Amino acid sequence: MLRAAGVGIGDEVVVPAFGNVEVAEAVTLVGALPVFADIDPVTYCLDPYAVQAAVTARTAAVVVVHRFGRPADIRQLHALGQRHGLLVLEQAECEAPYDEVAQRRQRAAYLDGRLRGVRAPDGGDGHTYQQYVVRVPGNGRPDRDAFARAVRAKGVDCRVPVKTPVHRLPEFRRYVSLPETERAADETLALPVDASLTKRDMQRIVAACNALGGLLQPAS
Repeated sequence: MLRAAGVGIGDEVVVPAFGNVEVAEAVTLVGALPVFADIDPVTYCLDPYAVQAAVTARTAAVVVVHRFGRPADIRQLHALGQRHGLLVLEQAECEAPYDEVAQRRQRAAYLDGRLRGVRAPDGGDGHTYQQYVVRVPGNGRPDRDAFARAVRAKGVDCRVPVKTPVHRLPEFRRYVSLPETERAADETLALPVDASLTKRDMQRIVAACNALGGLLQPAS
């Protein structure tokens, strides 16, 4: 799509660094330079204000990636694109059947009401919970990785959604300030929310997390 739109050598394309290395790779394949902008800490998608700050005279396009089932603020990003004459492309997630989404939302609501010591995801704007991503704040106490190890030891299959932001990877290393991206990479943990989970499975997840909840102070 970038090549078809005429994006190429000498152009810059604003992209997120929170995961999605394939987006940065696609930009380099057409000869353009990926420019990393910070994310919104609630949606984990590109922050329109950070994109605005990243725009230069060389900027030709913005690639917006929807994350974890929560859509980006595409209205603001398209408006920004129109103001600057930029191509705004979207990378959507795989759509799940309505019944599956409904069951994920049901399980997410169960976790929302019972988890302690972690920060639950914001469910606004039609969240489909492709992943149920919580924040595990450190505050000088056990961190996300220690929390994940302890939860896995209790039989809960959790995972770190983004282990290394793209701007930290050797082939894309940039000295750029992305505080929300860095914080999200350090704090986020995806808990199971699949439609196949039983009530007993959900209870096990809550029990495993809440057993550690007293060791953690939720972020303000």
